[in-house]
Amino acid sequence: MVFLLGYPVGHSLSPRMQNAAFAAAGLDWEYVLRDVLPEELESAVREVGYANVTAPYKLDAARILGSELPSVNTIVGGNGFSTDAAILEQVTSCYKPAIVGGGGAAAAFRRALPDARVFSRRGEWPPEVRDADLVIHATPVRDELLFELREGQTLIDLPYPRTATADAAAAAGAHVLDGLEVLVAQGAASFELWTGSPAPVQTMRQAVGLT
Repeated sequence: MVFLLGYPVGHSLSPRMQNAAFAAAGLDWEYVLRDVLPEELESAVREVGYANVTAPYKLDAARILGSELPSVNTIVGGNGFSTDAAILEQVTSCYKPAIVGGGGAAAAFRRALPDARVFSRRGEWPPEVRDADLVIHATPVRDELLFELREGQTLIDLPYPRTATADAAAAAGAHVLDGLEVLVAQGAASFELWTGSPAPVQTMRQAVGLT
């Protein structure tokens, strides 16, 4: 059994995606949601064999597992990994990256893009991304337009469904990789860590409504 640890997790499409992937791979595995209260987190992280970790616990999971990573979203046999930034494999250039957000997913992208300029409400704000060629939107904000992009820029928009910021970027001609694309990329990388087998990516895409 593979768990999704977080709070709340009822909105997640990961069970639909991962259970379709397990079936396509001929694995008798099940991916299930597990709402975890803060006081339950340490025992939950330590007792699961295979899991994903989502908000708000990615930073805490890394600490509990003693990981060298700043955040953990995948657990395999007591070891922590992060697949949050797997979507970067689909980006052809990131000479001037910017990251908007200060949580666990943002930490994973900061590690993957150490030269990125970082904007968060606890630090530099508002985001100034006019000169960036790649912008990572890693906040939970969906309805507020946080910044504007133009043609020639690329946006990786982590929340799903697509945010107002992503809609505006697409309308302006920017290239947008939205939250469902991010979900499939990180989910496929997690699947491969758990199973040691290639992920059935097309099945996973279809399960979340992508073609």
